[in-house]
Amino acid sequence: MTVGRRTHWEDVYGNKASTEVSWYQAVPDKSLALMRGTSLSTEDAIIDIGGGASTLVDCLLDAGYRDVTVLDLAAGAFDQAQDRLGARAARVNWVHMDVTEFEPERPYRLWHDRAALHFLTEAADRTRYVEVLRKALAPGGYAIIATFGPDGPLKCSGLEVRRYTVGMLEELLGAEFELQSHELVNHETPLGAAQQFLYSCWIRRG
Repeated sequence: MTVGRRTHWEDVYGNKASTEVSWYQAVPDKSLALMRGTSLSTEDAIIDIGGGASTLVDCLLDAGYRDVTVLDLAAGAFDQAQDRLGARAARVNWVHMDVTEFEPERPYRLWHDRAALHFLTEAADRTRYVEVLRKALAPGGYAIIATFGPDGPLKCSGLEVRRYTVGMLEELLGAEFELQSHELVNHETPLGAAQQFLYSCWIRRG
């Protein structure tokens, strides 16, 4: 399954610019707002899951964050982000890997995932995702997770997705994670279509 996912996303970023994909955001306003609502400092370690070509990393560097990791399984996504960042790309830790295969070597204070989890349609992959999250996130750390909401699309980029309610996320993450906030947000794609996202912020109990 991982090989298939990797091939799919390499094809996507081999044929499209990051500004052409449906999930593109010029500025990830909601994610940044949720981060500002935490006690995160510019020295804290942040990991962006599936954020290969996202502009979030640009915004974090602009805001002075010094320990930023981006994980993605598509090298083509990294190529686009690194070209955009220029010399600043050297200030980012780039991890070329599927999240379900990630073995964190250190704790992070913030886990950010916009639009990666909802592509994990197999129960085993979702279980592994939560295992990795638990290993990666320090006690007291924050997880910001954005998935398609209950009225979101059934497919994205030609793939089946899993839509979420808050209750489904609570069941998936378990009692170790305490919900801080959640909100349904309509994202407008570059072609003008509306997609419902569920943004949520969680704190890992210490």
